[in-house]
Amino acid sequence: MEELDTIQLNFNPSSLLLLNATLGFIMYGISLDLRWHDFKFLKKAPLVFILGMLSQFVFLPLATMILIQIVKPHPGIALGIILVASCPGGNMSNFLTYLAKGNLPLSISLTAVSTLLAWILTPFNFYFWGSFYEPSSLLLKQINLDPISLVLSIFLIMVLPMLLGGLTNKLFPNFADKSQKYFKWISVALLFVFIGLALKSNWEYFIKYIQYLIWLVFLHNGIALLLGYLVGMLARLPFHDRKTLSIETGIQNSGLGLILIFTFFGGMGSMALIAAWWGIWHLVSGGLLALYWSKTKKS
Repeated sequence: MEELDTIQLNFNPSSLLLLNATLGFIMYGISLDLRWHDFKFLKKAPLVFILGMLSQFVFLPLATMILIQIVKPHPGIALGIILVASCPGGNMSNFLTYLAKGNLPLSISLTAVSTLLAWILTPFNFYFWGSFYEPSSLLLKQINLDPISLVLSIFLIMVLPMLLGGLTNKLFPNFADKSQKYFKWISVALLFVFIGLALKSNWEYFIKYIQYLIWLVFLHNGIALLLGYLVGMLARLPFHDRKTLSIETGIQNSGLGLILIFTFFGGMGSMALIAAWWGIWHLVSGGLLALYWSKTKKS
């Protein structure tokens, strides 16, 4: 397992630049679909929005740390799942919420606001929860990581494209309305192609170490999906709100996690493979769950 952190994944600077551009493109495309009326319901029902934010940025990292303390994984693997849990909601959560017949305005609001806050909350959660597990805390101390650069990087690849997309929507509404669906599908295709090429380039490592990662990602993602649903159920929210909280909590922006790992952690094998497998599996689990819920009228 120690070898997992020392392997050099095939990921050159030009590939990293492409991944940054891809994620920025995705965030820009998502924000083209934002409408002010999507946020108006928050004035009438702020509780569900607050619960959604807490589920993503407080309850999920806490549950992740409990899981780590029970399983006691390799420190690099622990940092990988902590980083994924610290990321904002994934870009596919809105589509999956729509497919599941959830509360789409709530999903859009949670994705947008969590992305805007990620440049602060993602680094904070990563450092805060990473320090609670001693092996990962010791590993963090060995990594020369500049928090300011981390914050700036998240802002440039997540927040700025979203702000530009929102500005485009306001100034050129016809263009935004006609082009957002093309942006969405092109973005998803680019992300799948990129992850596929990254896996192909590192296939020997993926096959060799997947046995150490696959079950933990299954478990962690299952906990995230269940956690969001339970938060809504305990708060006695309607079924469509519970579905939305589940998807927003269980679909994480692992693409952001991959960028941060290759930019600031030298492509550490254990962290990168966790984020890459998360990026694949959460779409499978979220898609299957959304299809099931699309045919379910009652909880």
